[in-house]
Amino acid sequence: MPARRRDRLRALIVDVEPLRRDRDFRLLWIGQVVSGLGRQVTTIVLPYQLYVLTGTPLAIGALALVQVVPIMAFALGGGVVADAVDRRRLLLLTQAGLAAASVALAGLALLPATPVLAIYAVAFVAAGLGAIDQPARASAVPRLVPRERLPAAIALGQLNFQAAGVVGPAIGGLVLATLGIAACYVFDAITFAAAIGALLLIAPIPPAHGAVRPSLAAIAEGLRFARRRRAILATFAVDLNAMIFGMPTALFPVLALDVFRVGPAGLGLLAAAPAAGALIGALLTGWVGRVRRTGRAVLWATAGWGLAITAFGLSTFSFPLALVFLAAAGAADVITAVLRSAIVQLLTPDELRGRVTSIHILVVTGGPRLGDVEASAVASLAGAQLSVVSGGLLCLVGLVALVRTFPELAAFDMRQVAGLEARPPEPVPGPTPAG
Repeated sequence: MPARRRDRLRALIVDVEPLRRDRDFRLLWIGQVVSGLGRQVTTIVLPYQLYVLTGTPLAIGALALVQVVPIMAFALGGGVVADAVDRRRLLLLTQAGLAAASVALAGLALLPATPVLAIYAVAFVAAGLGAIDQPARASAVPRLVPRERLPAAIALGQLNFQAAGVVGPAIGGLVLATLGIAACYVFDAITFAAAIGALLLIAPIPPAHGAVRPSLAAIAEGLRFARRRRAILATFAVDLNAMIFGMPTALFPVLALDVFRVGPAGLGLLAAAPAAGALIGALLTGWVGRVRRTGRAVLWATAGWGLAITAFGLSTFSFPLALVFLAAAGAADVITAVLRSAIVQLLTPDELRGRVTSIHILVVTGGPRLGDVEASAVASLAGAQLSVVSGGLLCLVGLVALVRTFPELAAFDMRQVAGLEARPPEPVPGPTPAG
């Protein structure tokens, strides 16, 4: 291969320097490789179990509501706590709690008559723990790698997540078809050992100098900062639009069983297809650190997501073709995720990073849950296919409106970051320094 072509290929492939040079990031990443597989198994099995028990897509919509409530309630508070305490210790607590929740789900699945309300209760607790875990984890990464390797570390995190999204659902479909629902939850619980072990090996991540005690005033400070940074605020709005209208995950059980008629194994393929596309997209993110017009790239990739979801909804006549469009949607989504995360992390000082990241997490986890509610409601009235197609089209319409509302995003240039960082956030009275 000519040297010039080889250099171009290397420029496209995801940058692995954070894994090579930053020990604690490498350990955290490896732990998530294993535990992420288990999380993805539970992600597809839980709605499947509820649909089998109840026979209605509304039960999946109810699950989304049960999960979004604790996310809304605890995410912002979790960000404040992440800014005020040792993030490593906080992650140990949340991972242990999530493992216990998976054990509880396995126990419920083994009962002769599985109580649906108990499943919802455990899902509520797990979603609350996840709302605290995610801002702590995301805000820890900039402390584990130097600034120049942060975009690459974010891309590697997405690569990790998407790889789990490909392999996890495939494992879930296989385990579900052969060993049953309870075994899937047991598998999830066991994989948490890797994440907990990795956390025990890394150094503490104490709060930054000037950290404040958790309080409502501290939450308000983070919200005020995010509101003033229009580029950050625009990334939140873009993701909410895409996820609320264009996220068809809640309909996968309905599509697999009633539309495509491909059974549990097909459900696993539906869940894995977006992650497969996202995995390919994440592998080709070597260029993201060199993008100047990051906001414009976010908008184009989001438009690709909406178009691909619409095409998926129109492809119910061919399961393989539908999987191709889902994969294309996943590739577009991972590009927006990496670029949006880079904007948020690079524009936020460390003493506010947990709080601003918690808003980001609130958006990226709450948005799909709201999308599940929207998709399930439309499907119950007009059918699953119309729900998917209308959602993809509404995503595109909403994107046009957001371009007009937030011209700052399309105009955003990463060279502005240094100038923005030089301007400290306005002080907010109330919080006292954390002890």
